[in-house]
Amino acid sequence: MKVTAERIDNHKTILNLEIPQAEVAKALEKAYRKLANQVNIPGFRKGKAPRKVVEMRIGKEALLDEAFEILAPEAYNKALAEQAIEPVGRPEIEVVTLEEDQPLVFKATVVKKPEVTLGQYKELAIEKTVAEVTDADVDKELETNRSRNAKMVVVEDAELQKGDLAIIDFKGFIDGVPFDGGEGKSYPLEIGSGSFIPGFEDQLIGAKSGEEREVSVSFPEEYFVAELAGKAAKFTVNIHDIKRKEMPELDDEFAKETSDFDTLAELKADIKNKLEQAAAAKAEREFRTAAIKAAVDNASLEIPEVMVETQIDNMIQDFDINLQQRGMKLDKYLEYTKMDMEALRNNYRESALYNVKTDLVLEAVVKAENLTTTPEEMQQEVVSMAENYQTTVEEIAKVIRETGRFQALRDSVLRKKAAQLVIDSVTAK
Repeated sequence: MKVTAERIDNHKTILNLEIPQAEVAKALEKAYRKLANQVNIPGFRKGKAPRKVVEMRIGKEALLDEAFEILAPEAYNKALAEQAIEPVGRPEIEVVTLEEDQPLVFKATVVKKPEVTLGQYKELAIEKTVAEVTDADVDKELETNRSRNAKMVVVEDAELQKGDLAIIDFKGFIDGVPFDGGEGKSYPLEIGSGSFIPGFEDQLIGAKSGEEREVSVSFPEEYFVAELAGKAAKFTVNIHDIKRKEMPELDDEFAKETSDFDTLAELKADIKNKLEQAAAAKAEREFRTAAIKAAVDNASLEIPEVMVETQIDNMIQDFDINLQQRGMKLDKYLEYTKMDMEALRNNYRESALYNVKTDLVLEAVVKAENLTTTPEEMQQEVVSMAENYQTTVEEIAKVIRETGRFQALRDSVLRKKAAQLVIDSVTAK
């Protein structure tokens, strides 16, 4: 086989491959035997029809195409190895000559994985700051707990204000005519929540129980019900009851009722401890992220657009799966958010570019440090995946085997080891 490489730019290379006619003849014979077993030809048992008869039945082109599929993959892989090219994505194939009595000639346009020039990635100086947890932070969290355990009680002869819960009947009209979805009975509306049309809740402030009010509003131009978008409407609103939060006292009894502690002091100490743990965990995440970002920023590389587009594809696929788990489809999400696919892809582009660059830099660190994996590390990764996907280790292992994802799993483990190597060598400021 003859192979020549023609470099187009920093990323694209055209491989010109020529396979001898003798190899083409062998591949045609294999193609004939394979296809002969797949077609029914009257007067012949499957696989027993002469080659000429099979050719007449399916066409010479089908036989040549099958021969190409037999020859091309192996030839392409050999050419990659010979030219020391690690591709990204599928190649663009152009057949130049595909005849029975001639060598097979075809071109494969391939995008090469970019070369990475590592900068400093060890002994980086990274700031690590853990936020101090103050008494004010504890009091704020305690107040949130207090509000969460507040009771809504009916208040008599009170004027409706923000934060109150109004139990209302309402009926809406557009040009004096009731419209679908514009009526509700005994509806609990929190004033100030913004759950109704802008301006609706504000016009109820100051009302009392038993009062009837007329509310005039306009539906937003981008309202999700197209028939109502931008329309002016009037609502008749009857206020039945006004409920207001009754905050519990912050004392030992509160601690007993809302926690496993007997005293308010113990509850405060526990809140402070949890806030400190959360602050330390956040600081550690930010520290690790900053270390990897510094190593990535110090490296030099040019990333092919196809790698970014593939990463965006993967991110949108993950997002789609996440939406489906919550009972929504991607097309409906785009409809609700007034967004098209191009806009969604652009939203992911910056993070996709950084993710690709990070993976490439960590892979370069793997090579530079000659990192390897152990069976125990691979097994632990499978266990972690099973926990994340809430399934069994056996099921994850089965998927990896059936989809041929072992190398991808190994690469993931190696990148994590490279990241840990960068982090472990950091000098924290």
